[in-house]
Amino acid sequence: MIQISALPAFTDNYIWLLQDHNTQRCAVVDPGDAAPVQAWLAAHKGWVLSDILITHHHHDHVGGVEQLKKATDAKVYGPASETIPARDVALKDNDRVSVLGWDFDVYAVPGHTLGHIAYYHHGLLFCGDTLFAAGCGRLFEGTPEQMHTSLSRLAALPEDTLVYCTHEYTLSNLKFAAAVEPGNPDTAARLEKVTEQRAAGIMTLPSTLALEKLTNPFLRVDETSVKEKVDERNGTQNRSPSAVFAALRAWKDKF
Repeated sequence: MIQISALPAFTDNYIWLLQDHNTQRCAVVDPGDAAPVQAWLAAHKGWVLSDILITHHHHDHVGGVEQLKKATDAKVYGPASETIPARDVALKDNDRVSVLGWDFDVYAVPGHTLGHIAYYHHGLLFCGDTLFAAGCGRLFEGTPEQMHTSLSRLAALPEDTLVYCTHEYTLSNLKFAAAVEPGNPDTAARLEKVTEQRAAGIMTLPSTLALEKLTNPFLRVDETSVKEKVDERNGTQNRSPSAVFAALRAWKDKF
C-alpha cells in the first residue's frame, strides 16, 4: 500500500510524497524546493527517492528537481512540450507511467500553462495548478476554452477521486465561490468547515471530485445559479459554458 502525505513548501505549496512501505522507495510530485524533501529523507533513513513527477514548468513546481536528481538519481517525469529540468521521461496526452508499482494515466490539461499535465491513478488525481479545491489555476498561457475543456475532462473522472492539487488556496477560493453562489448550502457549509480548519492550521487537501462538483464554481458553469450571477455582474448573456467560465475566471482574477 502506498501512503500519501504532504511536505509544505514556500508559503502555500504542497509537495506530495508517495511512500511504498514494502520497498522503502518513495516519489514526490512537483518539488519546487528540494529542502523539504531532503529534510524528510534525512529524517527517514533507508528510504530512497526513486521518482519525481512534474505537472508543469513553473519554478515553484520544478525549482528543487535538479538538486534532488543530483542527490538521488531519481527518474524525472514531466510534460514533453515544456522545459523541465533534468527530465528523463517526456510525457504527452494518454501516456501511461508506472511509479512505485502504480500505473498513472497522463492527461494533457492545458490552460494554466500550455503543456500542463495531470497524473491519474484510480481514485487519485495529481493535478498541479489546473484544478484547485474550490477553484482553478490562472490562465498564464492557455485560453479559457482550453481550461474549461481541461476541467471538464477532470470532472468526468469518478466522483470519489481524491484531488491532490499543489496549493493551499481553499479558503480564498471558497470565499469567491460563496460570492458566485450565495444560496449554495454546500458551499456555505464547506466555507465554515475550512475556515475552522485553517484557523487551527489544518490542511484542507485532498478534496474529492464529488465535493468539487457541489462547491467549485469553475466546475458548475452549466448551473443556472452560476450563469445568472455572471450574467448579472457583466450585464451580458454568456451563451456557452466556456464563455461563462471565461467571465468567471476574469472575475476571480480581480476578486
